[in-house]
Amino acid sequence: MYTGLLHLHSGLRWLLLFVLLISIIKYAMGWFNNNQWKKTDNILSIVLTSTIDLQLLTGLILYFVSPITQTALNDFGAAMKNADLRFYALEHFVLMVVAVVFIHIGRSRSKRENNDKTKFRKSLFWFLLATLFILVGIPWDRI
Repeated sequence: MYTGLLHLHSGLRWLLLFVLLISIIKYAMGWFNNNQWKKTDNILSIVLTSTIDLQLLTGLILYFVSPITQTALNDFGAAMKNADLRFYALEHFVLMVVAVVFIHIGRSRSKRENNDKTKFRKSLFWFLLATLFILVGIPWDRI
């Protein structure tokens, strides 16, 4: 079960990064070109939010079945002194939850706006911020 979840979580990472990249490009172009916010723009933000929610769900399940986090949770004080255990038990988890929150904020803020340029700008800002947290929190050594 653990190995399958790990592969799923890792695969979803690439899907999420792809959807984030498409969103950032689309919303930057929409903002800079004063485009009209269309149904496809809304659907893209729904796809992004759904993808990161699925990634969060698989990550949470993985968190509680992973032998790495189980080791860290058994002695959290000792885990904080070990960079690898600390990364998986705390840093990765916190960075990714913050990224999920930022994406939800971006979607929520853009839905409230009436001005199309502001919708693109707010989405872009929050999605870029989330991307930064995601890129910092990805365990690049495990690719």
